[in-house]
Amino acid sequence: MNALIKSATIVDSKSDFHNETVDILIEKGRISKIAKQIPNPKKFKEIKRDNLHVSQGWFDSSVSFGEPGYEERETISNGLKTAAHSGFTAVALNANSNPVIDSYADITFVKSKAQDHAVSLYPIGALTKLSEGKDLAELFDMTNAGAIAFYDYQQPISNPNLMKIALQYASNFDGLVCSFPQESRISGLGVANEHINSTKLGLKGNPALAEELQVARDLFLLEYTEGKLHIPTISTAKSVKLIRAAKAKKLDVTCSVAIHNLVFTDDVLHNFDTNYKVLPPLRTQTDCDALIEGLKDGTIDMVTTDHNPIDNEHKKIEFDYAEYGTIGLESAFGALQTLFTTKKTISLLTQGKSRFGVTETSIKADAMADLTLFNPDNTFEFSTATILSRSKNSAFLGYTLKGETYGIISNNKIVLK
Repeated sequence: MNALIKSATIVDSKSDFHNETVDILIEKGRISKIAKQIPNPKKFKEIKRDNLHVSQGWFDSSVSFGEPGYEERETISNGLKTAAHSGFTAVALNANSNPVIDSYADITFVKSKAQDHAVSLYPIGALTKLSEGKDLAELFDMTNAGAIAFYDYQQPISNPNLMKIALQYASNFDGLVCSFPQESRISGLGVANEHINSTKLGLKGNPALAEELQVARDLFLLEYTEGKLHIPTISTAKSVKLIRAAKAKKLDVTCSVAIHNLVFTDDVLHNFDTNYKVLPPLRTQTDCDALIEGLKDGTIDMVTTDHNPIDNEHKKIEFDYAEYGTIGLESAFGALQTLFTTKKTISLLTQGKSRFGVTETSIKADAMADLTLFNPDNTFEFSTATILSRSKNSAFLGYTLKGETYGIISNNKIVLK
């Protein structure tokens, strides 16, 4: 694959060309030259776009595609196409398919389905067999097959001894254990944040306490085992404080936050729109502010779309019975830019790579081209016309976003809108 990118502003603090507007020559999938003006005698494909900006390829640490088993929600092929058009060159795939991805063969299967795509797919294996929270899955075998972490997607591990053993066992091969932050015996049948709005609306409450108890427990277990832990999608101010204190102790812990938990509060639930039924639930403005501050000071290590396509049959029903989840790949960049500068947004979309063993490739000569192309300035209303996913369950429908993604160059392929 050969191409010449014309007049692109580089947004990459690790590049010598950061904030410069340059041409980028790519030959056989590798950056061969970066300069103010590059001629094109070989008639390579020229890429020109309005207000073109280029950064390192973006990474999402939590996506669900459905396949195998839930192809009506999303397929791996279309999911990767959606990720590419949304600016992501790498995604970590959750194990919440049918069957659950909990073996060597399962990891091999999803990797094979992602071959020859511009977007790199990194499988996350289930932590326990069938994600039932009873017995550990084949963690080492899945590592050998290419699993980058272990996580029972949105399924809390209620048995603390099982979590302790998982942390101890995975440390033998530097495995990353993920633990969903919810104590189910506290959250019960709650479907919305336990606060004023849940009371007004007559919705069963899921209190912040349910998350914070689980976070505190897991941090104690981490300190005891000296393992390696990632806590996905935290949502409360106290969770931020607990993880900040753990990092001060030098514990090997990272965490993420879902973008929708930064943007929305439980005030949006007044119309019982099930697109806002997510897990963890949308909290209060105080929580949003603490999460944003946690990203700014480094307590929270990364953002995620927590992209989770759900078909209408399971989403467009009574709030209590609708499944949790929102898609988020297509809206990620534009939503973050309503909260942060472009520089900070790009940092948030790339800085989770090292934790999950994904190669970071700076924009420089002789590096493989792993690039996201975008325009950071235009605003638009997010609508179903913007959605490439098979499922349309987006919390951002009707929301004004800032910034447009043009596509990616990665894995020796070009995907542009």
